[in-house]
Amino acid sequence: MTVDEVSAVVATDQDGAVVTFAGVVRDHDGGKGVTALDYERHPSAGDVIAEVARTVADAHPDVRIAVLHRVGSLGIGDVALAAAVSSSHRAQAFAACGALVDLVKERVPIWKHQRFADGTDEWVAAL
Repeated sequence: MTVDEVSAVVATDQDGAVVTFAGVVRDHDGGKGVTALDYERHPSAGDVIAEVARTVADAHPDVRIAVLHRVGSLGIGDVALAAAVSSSHRAQAFAACGALVDLVKERVPIWKHQRFADGTDEWVAAL
């Protein structure tokens, strides 16, 4: 699913704002060139991301939310995290989208395996 697709899930004719976020795979991390990246998830990740979305929706009752974190092999420039929040007003949509991305990064059990240009690799939480 792309950012445009998550945006289409939440947008209605009543909305004055649709805020989106694309977490994109970059070509470096910690001063090292990244050549490949794989995301893996715990079996509970789908339930956790749904709970995160509900938590944000409860805190921001006038918004609609769609969010997806991809797993598997991704290339440089690919979208790993796609999120969209719609609302009648932009302030609500921006606040909810920021909270959504932060909570996904904090709570959803997804890890990335990065391979570097120097031949090393590492596993890290997908923060």
